[in-house]
Amino acid sequence: MLNQSPLAERMRPHTLEELVGQDHLNNILKRAVQSGIVPSMILWGPPGVGKTTIANIIANTAKMPFFSLSAINAGVKDIREVITKAKFGSKSILFIDEIHRFNKSQQDALLAAVEKGQITLIGATTENPSFEVNAALLSRCQTYTLKALEKEELLELINKALTQDSELKKLKVKIEEDQALLRLSGGDGRKLLNLLEIVVESIEGEEKVVTNDRVIEISQKKAAMYDKSGEMHYDIISAFIKSIRGSDPNAAVYYLARMIEGGEDVKFIARRLLILASEDIGNANPTALVIANNAFQAVNVIGYPEARIILSQCVTYLACSAKSNASYMAINKAQQLVQQTGDLSIPMDIRNAPTKLMKDLGYGKGYQYAHDHAGNFVEHEFMPDEIKGTTLYDPGKNPREEDMRKKLRAQWKNKYGY
Repeated sequence: MLNQSPLAERMRPHTLEELVGQDHLNNILKRAVQSGIVPSMILWGPPGVGKTTIANIIANTAKMPFFSLSAINAGVKDIREVITKAKFGSKSILFIDEIHRFNKSQQDALLAAVEKGQITLIGATTENPSFEVNAALLSRCQTYTLKALEKEELLELINKALTQDSELKKLKVKIEEDQALLRLSGGDGRKLLNLLEIVVESIEGEEKVVTNDRVIEISQKKAAMYDKSGEMHYDIISAFIKSIRGSDPNAAVYYLARMIEGGEDVKFIARRLLILASEDIGNANPTALVIANNAFQAVNVIGYPEARIILSQCVTYLACSAKSNASYMAINKAQQLVQQTGDLSIPMDIRNAPTKLMKDLGYGKGYQYAHDHAGNFVEHEFMPDEIKGTTLYDPGKNPREEDMRKKLRAQWKNKYGY
């Protein structure tokens, strides 16, 4: 047996220089630590990318007292006890893991202390803080987005573990194939290291040869029951979404039942359905978004156990619906175009002209009001000159969007290639 402390814990970085990934935040965090002015912050990102590690590094580097609470089992009383301790010493860091699990009253208990500067709050969340953190608290915190680890970063973690961990260095570990390790980790550094350790422990013999088949075999044997706070949570929600996207209502409702039986937050499930209705169905069936939004509102009012019926209705409807990701692809292309071309000038004829001076300068001159023309349409150029004629929305291959394509083709002729 290897050391009882998990490999991911043994390999936890102690400085920002040792941190693998999150290069886009390194300079921001370094400046904060070096200046001694550490703002309250929310670290938002998937599991195993360094949220807890960053909080520890900041506290150690800035030499600030550090208190840690988990939102799973902490209450208002625990928060107040930490705040009381912080009042009688130097300014402290309070790290709250899974802060999205705090209810309104628990989050409100933090407000005054954060506002008065008694504590520096660092909250970690895998959920969008815009949905899960009170607006008042969120406005007093910087929000930093952490990214899943890339292939090169995961490989770096494996190499560090094999060359720096005292336990693994004692063993003859040979990584013959790494694809399964990387794929099963899903960009989660903690999951990768702990999976590596489990695989190495499970291989008999003096030489520990890691192959794809061996990783898959061992990981399947170790697969746990659904745990809403563990890594299986992310595997099941992934299977759930992919089943709906793949138009399989049977698999979709099965994974829904797995989550319900595991005690998953009803809002978490409903929010995922709301996103899917737009990302994977979109204009192929716009009613899907209406139903998903109504389901989201309904389960918030009703809650378990009856909410399971509403979720089931929504899930089976979405799974059986026509599918299209055309709107999702359109915004992806549009954002890439904006990143590549920057702030292009808006054509003068479609600029706003609220003042006489702006009108005299040509703002809005030549604009044709669509409702003054037959069919409420007149061919006009709306794109900046540098990218005019660029097609971003390509309607999907389904009856509803084919009708949209025909209409666009008739209106715009060959301009956008419809």
